[in-house]
Amino acid sequence: MSGPRHADRPSHTEGSPLDPDALEVAPGTVHETVQGWVPQLATEEELRIALEKAFDYRGDVTLTLKDSSKIEGYIFDRVTGNSLSTSFVRVMLKNANQKLKIAYANIAALAFTGRDTAAGKSWEAWVRKYWEKKELGDGALSLEPESLE
Repeated sequence: MSGPRHADRPSHTEGSPLDPDALEVAPGTVHETVQGWVPQLATEEELRIALEKAFDYRGDVTLTLKDSSKIEGYIFDRVTGNSLSTSFVRVMLKNANQKLKIAYANIAALAFTGRDTAAGKSWEAWVRKYWEKKELGDGALSLEPESLE
């Protein structure tokens, strides 16, 4: 003797609250375009918000420090503390194989100067481009990623 199948439960039949055809589809994530943005850093809160966006950014940024030096690179980590002097970003320098740790308190300005390497690289855009090439008879179709340069 066997019991009822999981799929035969009332909660999994058409018209039920769990009917997958009737469920709402959540909208995708919209990425804010910040490439080229130079935020105002008048307050501590503005600095923290801008550095959080810089951490999420998929390109290089330019940090101007309070001693007027400039650092260009990719922010790959951050530590948020109770104050600006205990909060840090970690940056991989653009033209050197070096990583720096910089306190928020030492940052005077921030600019999103590098190209957003993932802009327009959604799955839907890739599939659309793939099918356009296929329709044109492009024999060089590949599942290998394209160069970032």
